[in-house]
Amino acid sequence: MSMVGLLVDVPEPGGTSMPYVNIKVTREGGTSREQKSALIHGVTDLLAKVLDKSPDTTIVVIDEVEMGNWGIGGLPVVDHRRRVKKVQTHRRPQIYQSHQ
Repeated sequence: MSMVGLLVDVPEPGGTSMPYVNIKVTREGGTSREQKSALIHGVTDLLAKVLDKSPDTTIVVIDEVEMGNWGIGGLPVVDHRRRVKKVQTHRRPQIYQSHQ
């Protein structure tokens, strides 16, 4: 599963700069050309619908990041996942009973 980050820089109303979206995905699992195309189209469409931004001036950049360059919660993502998995493994399932 790829990790995804998103930065959106939308100019103030009446501004002259173009909307810029930077999507960062990890190289883990790979992102196909078709998926990247769908991301570009989807984000451009979203800015047009929600913020009334022109698709002709919307810039979308997709950066692929090595897993070693991605961190969550102060840890490299690999270490973070190990910690989360360890916590989930030690949790006991909760049984819910309905009260009638």
